[in-house]
Amino acid sequence: MGRIIAIDYGKKRTGLAVSDPLQLIAGGLTTVNSHEAVAFLKKYAATETVDVFVLGEPRQLNNEPSENALRVELFRKNLQKAIPAIPVQMMDERFTSVLAHQAMLDGGLKKKQRQNKELVDELSATILLQTYLESIRK
Repeated sequence: MGRIIAIDYGKKRTGLAVSDPLQLIAGGLTTVNSHEAVAFLKKYAATETVDVFVLGEPRQLNNEPSENALRVELFRKNLQKAIPAIPVQMMDERFTSVLAHQAMLDGGLKKKQRQNKELVDELSATILLQTYLESIRK
């Protein structure tokens, strides 16, 4: 089995999370500048076996696409073109940032640490991946 990578794509930054090879546990990987995300993933996939990319699909509460949806769609197309052998699964990412902030609070992180946007993006990707892993186990 290969790893699964979750992608929380944003206008400036992209949070990434990766599963263990058994696809049981999600862990934060890193945060990269969004314009470097495809190149980073291509390099990562050249050294590790990756079964699937899980890309966060930005939606509003009323289930309409959010303002970032067009950027995410363009990123998805670029990723599929750059790495056609690895499928891209879209997954609703609503509330991942809220859950990330709550996890940071619950973990006892100080206010300065909770304002670290890179950490929030990476944690959001981790939550997205853990949700995906739980959904494929059912």
